Amino acid sequence: MIKSRANNNAEITDLDLVRKCQKGDQNSFRLLYQRYQHKVRATLYKLCGSELLDDLQQEVFLKTWKALPKLREAKYFSTWLYRICWNVASDHVLALKRDRHRQQAHLDKVKESLHTDLGESTNHPQTDLLHLHYQELIELALQNISLEHRAVIVLHDLEDLPQKDIAEILSIPVGTVKSRLFRARQILRQFLEQQGVNL
Repeated sequence: MIKSRANNNAEITDLDLVRKCQKGDQNSFRLLYQRYQHKVRATLYKLCGSELLDDLQQEVFLKTWKALPKLREAKYFSTWLYRICWNVASDHVLALKRDRHRQQAHLDKVKESLHTDLGESTNHPQTDLLHLHYQELIELALQNISLEHRAVIVLHDLEDLPQKDIAEILSIPVGTVKSRLFRARQILRQFLEQQGVNL
């Protein structure tokens, strides 16, 4: 019985759920939340890091619920949701600009740990440690590029969104998406090479 209900939920389109939400159906919004919470959380994490992640996710869905009655093109719900996500992330990052020195301290710590002898560790294979360092470095690299470039690379390379959708979300031309993506990849490559990662 539970299985068939889950199947039924999967068959309901976003459009149906949005229209029901616009009539005040909270259960339909709960289904939309369940459908998109992981994508929203992953996007926020890549744009803003782990700090206040729960609060930011809650803010995105609260704004979504409040703004749903005004959504005219219900079939574009996912693109519209990503735009709200981008706006929340953008506001958050701008508010945290004064805390950049903490990121620098973290970067110095990672650099230092990369220069230690990984071969001395007996608990973990060397490759696992290197993988963790590289993952941390990529996250640091993302935090050290401008939000505009970070958004494009996160939405395109990590969330697999088409350039057309990204242009819609960020309210910029597709050509700007392409140039920012090219520049963001350049910056990331340079950053990682400076940290001794051979690409």
